[in-house]
Amino acid sequence: MSVADAPPAAEVATIATPINLVLFSLFALIIYLRFRPSTPAATLPTAPPATVFRVFTPPQLLPFDGQSNRPVYLAVRGKIFDVSPGRNFYGPGGPYANFAGRDASRGLACGSFDAEMLTEDLQGPLDRLEDLGQEEMEALRGWEERFGEKYLVVGKLVPVGHAEAEPDEEKK
Repeated sequence: MSVADAPPAAEVATIATPINLVLFSLFALIIYLRFRPSTPAATLPTAPPATVFRVFTPPQLLPFDGQSNRPVYLAVRGKIFDVSPGRNFYGPGGPYANFAGRDASRGLACGSFDAEMLTEDLQGPLDRLEDLGQEEMEALRGWEERFGEKYLVVGKLVPVGHAEAEPDEEKK
């Protein structure tokens, strides 16, 4: 038998033919469409408005009581905290609502939510807390520390007529 009379050599078949590549691409597309996430991409929430540190007098702090969708601020030892994230506690109807827009120092130190704990004369001097005992002052420092860890300090409280006091909006 001669080389010319030998049967042809077996050819190796390849799977990388154009039709197989088209079918594989179509299969991959169908799998992707079937299992892709159906929810749209998450969007970031809008940022809250910027808060500027400012100096408040008691009458200027009073409107920040959470009414009419305003923020809820309260003062502790001269620091004003934005407690709006805790609106359920400090806003209208909450257990600490009488402290909203006010200096809450005495009430927190004494563990009392009564209206008598609040300074009545908003035009007068700030409560210096000089008559409180060591245990009450320690309780107040604990409250101040908790507020500092949880809420943003947005200002400081000064008496009416203080050199740092900012003028009222209506008087500008």
